[in-house]
Amino acid sequence: MGDDFPVGEAQGSLKAPIAEGAELPTNGKVYEFLRSMINRLVDEWMPGVCQTLIEEREYIELCYRAREAFWADKVWLEIEPPITICGDIHGQYEDLLAMLSMFSFPPHFPLDKDSKVSSPPQRYLFLGDYVDRGPFSIETMSLLFALRLLYPDKFYLLRGNHECRAVNTQYGFYFECNKRFSINLYEAFQYTFNCMPICARVGKRILCMHGGISADLLNVEDLEVIPRPFEIADQGVPSDLCWSDPTELIKGEALDDFLARHELEMIVRAHQVVMDGYEFFGDRKLVTIFSAPSYCGHFDNFGAVMHVNEKLNKVMTNREAAAKADKIKRSEEE
Repeated sequence: MGDDFPVGEAQGSLKAPIAEGAELPTNGKVYEFLRSMINRLVDEWMPGVCQTLIEEREYIELCYRAREAFWADKVWLEIEPPITICGDIHGQYEDLLAMLSMFSFPPHFPLDKDSKVSSPPQRYLFLGDYVDRGPFSIETMSLLFALRLLYPDKFYLLRGNHECRAVNTQYGFYFECNKRFSINLYEAFQYTFNCMPICARVGKRILCMHGGISADLLNVEDLEVIPRPFEIADQGVPSDLCWSDPTELIKGEALDDFLARHELEMIVRAHQVVMDGYEFFGDRKLVTIFSAPSYCGHFDNFGAVMHVNEKLNKVMTNREAAAKADKIKRSEEE
């Protein structure tokens, strides 16, 4: 199906457009809509009631709102630290909630009395792969969309290789949307995926993406010529940024060349399961972050995030799955 949703027009009754980086007025319909979505997804959500908490039309409205916001952004983001960088989630919604509760949601009103959402400030950059494989991809993606819309300076979302129609039809997201709701919701998510940014530069020295580096990327600013909406092709710079993996066979020479060319000190990427939730490569100039613990129930891995402070010092924190007793470890302080 073609990507023909008209830019800048949301479905339903909430017509006010969202400007780039704008804070929503607290008395507006969009603000109240997002408050309600987050409240239900955080405070009321349980596996047994997930199907009745939010209607399909609300999820679709949220997708189109998120699409507008992504379209207003560049295809690559410039972000200032401090920031917490998160890797793959893959529909493990309970682990996402546990992670956000542990490292804090951004500050705002308590949505309801005793709401879990009111807490100290935190800023997040997610590196993609929110959907497929896990059981609750709809909730995972929807909560992050809602937080991105309500807090544009606190939540940043990049596109991974699983935010892609060709992959979703094979690894579960298509079937989840169609079984729980309809193909209309699936298409709304695809419309949004095709406008998401694909990399971010933190403090001008740390380049973040889902997959890896591309030898064809001569300048990060060149990404601005990529037309949106776009599907992730089999080849080219967007494909490399979403799919590439490091290899020990080249001993990091390509990484060193890339860092020197772009005046960077580090690459942060996701895409691969690593047992501690993070793994360094190339003399610690590249790190893989994976944030889905006990991945798919088939691995005994930790999930990790990387905290970057204003001086670009990094601290790794990893944890077990929400279904286990939480074990938290902070390490690799630089």
